[in-house]
Order: sequence, then structure tokens, then C-alpha cells
Amino acid sequence: MANVTSWTEELTRARLHVVSGKGGTGKTTVAAALALALATGGRRVLLIEVEGRQGIAQLFDRAPLPYSEERIASAPGGGEVHALAIDAEAALLEYLAMFYNLGFAGRTLRKMGAIEFATTLAPGLRDVLLTGKVKECVNRTGDAGRHSYDAVVLDAPPTGRVVKFLDVTKAMADLAKVGPIKGQSDGVVRLLHSGDTAVHLVALLEEMPVRETLDAVHELDGADLRPGAVIVNRVRPSRLPVRSVKAAAAGRVDDVRLRAGLAAAGLDVDEDTLVGLIDETVEHAIRVRMEETAKEQLAESDLPTVELPELTDGVDLAALYELAETLVAAGVR
Repeated sequence: MANVTSWTEELTRARLHVVSGKGGTGKTTVAAALALALATGGRRVLLIEVEGRQGIAQLFDRAPLPYSEERIASAPGGGEVHALAIDAEAALLEYLAMFYNLGFAGRTLRKMGAIEFATTLAPGLRDVLLTGKVKECVNRTGDAGRHSYDAVVLDAPPTGRVVKFLDVTKAMADLAKVGPIKGQSDGVVRLLHSGDTAVHLVALLEEMPVRETLDAVHELDGADLRPGAVIVNRVRPSRLPVRSVKAAAAGRVDDVRLRAGLAAAGLDVDEDTLVGLIDETVEHAIRVRMEETAKEQLAESDLPTVELPELTDGVDLAALYELAETLVAAGVR
């Protein structure tokens, strides 16, 4: 069962859910599970990746995604999850065609290598294109004026550069003072700094991920970007009574009581096995204590917190649905 300090109404109203975390915390897995959770009950959700790793395709056991929005999964209650792997070059060609009617010229530019030159000359341009496409997906409406997607989930860069990534358009605003690109840039900044966007941070109960998470919260606040929830991934249960953890972590394990408990369960163990069990108990208690400390540190963020269990059999499609169910049970909708 999920442990949650409250998935707030503000988070429920968000339309763009940005998911970041230190590398190795499982942010892509969490982003995919969040998309499935948000789609539960008949909603239509778009899951976007921007790092060129095709992580979404791997999770859903599909061929690499093209630069188009593909339906990749169904959610309980008739919901749908679509996915998009944004390519910076394709996004630039799309903008040239959209804003300046330069579709043919754009294809020529690609052949000349001008697009690679432009993104090398202005490194931030790549992120401008990526966040611009995200904004277009969030704000797009159909003929009836309804949004094409009820929610968009962005598998964003790691916490070390997520603020720079999200705020790159604001930082490069001087490059476009007037015209359609100026309007597009202003729209990106408005979306990312509004209540429609929440930046969720994936953490593990380990020292470095916890520290990076707290640093990211501080950076987001400083940039006037809205932190959403802390999603603690791969949480393992404690197998010791709460009252026993402190003593066991200090190496105080009653071997007589342990042997009696094993005997009561019908297990007769030799001395070496008993010593090994005691060592494992001490190691487990030390880990539990460290994780308790990590939880206390994460609580300093004063953000809603959801815990996702460790998946002992690895991550596959069934596991994604299991994590999504945990998020729904925690109030995600």
C-alpha cells in the first residue's frame, strides 16, 4: 500500500506533469506509471520523452518511437496512453513550416547540416525546441475546443539540469523580441510557470538521491517553478518490529530468543546458520535506520510524498500497471 502525505487538489488540476530525478532512480519508469495512473478512468494522456534514449519504447516492449504520437497502452476504465519521443531536428523543421512556411527550405537546411550547426551555435536552442513542442501538445485543442489530452507527462532530464531545461526559453528570450517565435516563447514560459505545471521528483532512500532531491526543490522554488510531489521509488519493507530496529542496528540481537523463535517455527539450525541470520538481521536493521533518516530528510521538502514498492522481479509491463495502481490508490488522478 502506498504511503502518501496527500496528493493535493492543486496537483490534480495540473495538466503538465514533469518527472525528474537523479540518474538511476527510475524516473522513466515512474513517469510511465504516472501516465497510466492519470489515464485510469477514461482519460487520454500523452507520455513524452526528450533525451533520445527511447526509454518509453523499451518499457512498453515496442519498437523505437517515431516522431509522432503513438497509442501505446490502455488504462483501466477505458483510458489511453499515447507516447511521443521528441526529436529536436524534427521539431525545428516543424516550427519552420508552422511559423514561416519554410517546409521545403527546412528540408534543404537538413541536407546542408544547418540544423546541427544552429543547435551547436546556440546549445540552448535544442531545449527551446523540446519545451516548445511540449507546450504545443499540452495546449492543443480539437474541433470542439477540448484539449487533445487530459494530461501530459514529461520524462524530463535529471535533477541536475531540469531547472535549466525548463527555464531555457525564459533565459533565451532576448533572441526573439517580436514575431511568432516571440509569442511561442512567451507561451512556453507562461505554461511552465503556471499552476498547470507540476514538477515531480523521483528519489531513492539513499544519501545522494535525497540530497539531489532537496537541492532540486530549492532550485525550483528559486526559479519560480512549482515542485509537485516527491515520489520515493523502490521502497523495501522492514521485516523487523519497530521496537527491535534500534537495538538490532546496534548489534544487539538476542540469539537465544532468535533460536527459540526458529524452533517454534519448526526450524532447527546449526550455529553457523544462526550467526549468519544474526549478521543479516543487523545489516537489515542498519538499512532500515538509514532509510528512516532519509525519509525524515525528505520530509523537509514539505511536499506531498508517495512511496512505490521495490519490484523484486524487475520492471515489465505488468509491473508498470502495478505501480500505476499504487499511485491511483494514493490519490493520483
